[in-house]
Amino acid sequence: MAEERDSKDLQSGTLVIGLGRFGSAVAVTQDQLGYEILAVEKNPSRVQAFAGRFPLVEADATSKDALEQLGAREFRSAVVGVGSSLEAAVLITANLVDMGISSFWVKATSSQHGRIRRRVGAHHVVSPDLDAGKRTAHLVGGRMVDYIEMEKNGFSIIKMRPPHELHGFTIGQSKVRSRYGVTIIGLMSPGEHFEYATPQTMVGAEDILVVGGDANLLEHFANRP
Repeated sequence: MAEERDSKDLQSGTLVIGLGRFGSAVAVTQDQLGYEILAVEKNPSRVQAFAGRFPLVEADATSKDALEQLGAREFRSAVVGVGSSLEAAVLITANLVDMGISSFWVKATSSQHGRIRRRVGAHHVVSPDLDAGKRTAHLVGGRMVDYIEMEKNGFSIIKMRPPHELHGFTIGQSKVRSRYGVTIIGLMSPGEHFEYATPQTMVGAEDILVVGGDANLLEHFANRP
């Protein structure tokens, strides 16, 4: 199948290895967005389940020869959704490193597995369960609506409901940056598009703020009454 594909398409495409919940979600979404993909799965029942939905081959990606035959070198990026088997994930990661794939993401089911994958050479490690757990912990019980960690225990961006002390005041009047060490990037009022913040921007009780800063400072600000 790989030989029939145009090399120009492959160079802008993604190789998705493993069609568990994570890998299949990546493959389905990329295909729906119109990206060139090729999925690789060694389990015959999974291959059958996804046959016809997107380009797919049955093969064992722990074998470098199998990846070579699929034309894996021609892909710009790859996603490894094999998380439960450490040995398989490490072998696949090593194969992708050896083949010079410019950018690839690897799923890990624990922090320890993530460290091992990085040592082997993974460019990006994704831990869906751990990330979702951390994200939920930030959101439960506070004013946060969404949370994005840009760097570990460092700069983050949140969406949050404004504390009472900001209601009816401009951002300049509230002095959020000098008082709390975080920056209001913008806000969304009900029924309106996102608006970048200026000192003159008025904050309403129903607005959603987009705020950036150190994770600990954001946590403190978001827990204001």
